[in-house]
Amino acid sequence: MFGIGNKKISTESYKGVRDFYPEDQAIQNYIFGVMAGVAKSWGYVEYGASVLEPLQLYKSKSSEEIVNEQIYSFTDRGEREVALRPEMTPTSARMIASKIQELPVPIRWYSIPNLFRYEKPQRGRLREHWQLNVDLFGIPNLLAEVEVISLAFDIMKKFGAEEKDFQIKINSRLLLDDLFKKININEDKKQFVYRLIDKKEKLSDKDFRHSLGALIGEKSAKKLLENFYLGEALLVSMNESIAAKNLNKMIDILRGRGISNIIFTPVLTRGFEYYTGVVFEVFDTNKENPRSLFGGGRYDDLVNSFINQKIPAFGFGMGDVTIKDFLKTHNLLPEINSTVDVCICIAPETNIEEVYKIAKIFREKGINVSVDISAKKLADQLKSLSKRKIPFVMTVGSEELKNQNFTIRNTKTREEKSGGISDIIKFLENV
Repeated sequence: MFGIGNKKISTESYKGVRDFYPEDQAIQNYIFGVMAGVAKSWGYVEYGASVLEPLQLYKSKSSEEIVNEQIYSFTDRGEREVALRPEMTPTSARMIASKIQELPVPIRWYSIPNLFRYEKPQRGRLREHWQLNVDLFGIPNLLAEVEVISLAFDIMKKFGAEEKDFQIKINSRLLLDDLFKKININEDKKQFVYRLIDKKEKLSDKDFRHSLGALIGEKSAKKLLENFYLGEALLVSMNESIAAKNLNKMIDILRGRGISNIIFTPVLTRGFEYYTGVVFEVFDTNKENPRSLFGGGRYDDLVNSFINQKIPAFGFGMGDVTIKDFLKTHNLLPEINSTVDVCICIAPETNIEEVYKIAKIFREKGINVSVDISAKKLADQLKSLSKRKIPFVMTVGSEELKNQNFTIRNTKTREEKSGGISDIIKFLENV
């Protein structure tokens, strides 16, 4: 038996994860459907993998925060260090590396995996979530960035968002590398500066300036901040930089495609160690939900960690938690109806087997049918329909079976249609 003695087990789920009751699952399915639908429309194909990975995969490739503070890991019975995956990019890179000789370039992959991170549960952040991953492998130039960012923009539009509802912030680590060289920041300080810049929004201006000065010196810190304050003018001032020219060209192409809410943001770095070039993040502009929704970037060296071959890559991850919060904030969640098309309510003393024969005919025509076998009074059966949001109801008793004449009713509009089973099916197919 479950429990200890008379003590019952709590009905609470594990902290930071969610239970999906049918209506919640329907919303989740809608979100996944939009994500997958847009990815497929751009020619991306779905892949999957186990939620378990060797811990070493993340020790060398994920951010320090994930590895040291957020990863769920354990030692299995074979003394192997194992992790519940906190992100999908290292897994996709491992899979690509494993079969690179068999995969025609360009490789367009997407997945919606379950991910786990031990972090403090709060709005937009849980310990378990699902995330759309879209990755384009094999294209070394800005065409990859343009395609993937355009795809991300399309997903937001497909959800019903207008351009004013979100911003696409973009930067380049190669541009920052050039800037660091220009103001004489030592190479060995680079990753530390990246990590500090990535945490900028979590720090006060005073604390950030102090930390930056302590890291690279007051003079270099002042020069770096002066360049950050230039905004898009920084691209002009860095016109000798190839990275600046490419980024400027990319922004022009995206704006030419109608993506006018793209903004160059020199303090954007993203926290993962594996990013090598352009990075981007999508932000909610609503004051009720002012946060990053999702992002991604270029990671040309990740596949090279597994094999002696460099495979350029660009991609992003879009989490279901932040997207659901965005849709709620902007009133973009659709009304969710039951997946059941028709409920057949049964009058007393009716041959149930005959009712199931009718239900079978409906199902063979692709109509989803629920038969009420509760044995409740007919009035009580009908009352429960509003809670279940089933669009049509058909009451069947001995008289209807005898005459093979039935009446189906729309539970919202009360519109009715009477006739034989074929008439009812034709009516439902044309609704």
